[in-house]
Amino acid sequence: MATFTKQKLSGSTDGKGIKITSNTGGSGTTVHTAVTGTTDFDEVWIYAYNSSASSVNVTVEFGGVTSPDNTIQQAVPAQSGLYLLVPGLPLQNGAVVTAFASVVNVVAVYGFVNRIDQ
Repeated sequence: MATFTKQKLSGSTDGKGIKITSNTGGSGTTVHTAVTGTTDFDEVWIYAYNSSASSVNVTVEFGGVTSPDNTIQQAVPAQSGLYLLVPGLPLQNGAVVTAFASVVNVVAVYGFVNRIDQ
């Protein structure tokens, strides 16, 4: 029977927000590194907050950098609370989630993973 364990994003310190400091694809800010192997997986939930006065485009590179295969692009409205970017998508095999934004240092991402051990 599978077990579920809620964990912070691996790129987070103490569960706090992760500030997006990159505006370049392929070298985005690291948000999470998935569990290794191909049996267990992480169900990834990521939200963003934009502190600027204007909308900011955020790109999440979900386990790779190829568009559109591995990228999720969203406009995050200005100062509108937490905005869902990744709605519980599964990831495994040590794949890395990174993010970059059209404006740096104004968007922070928050979230968690449900680690599912088979």
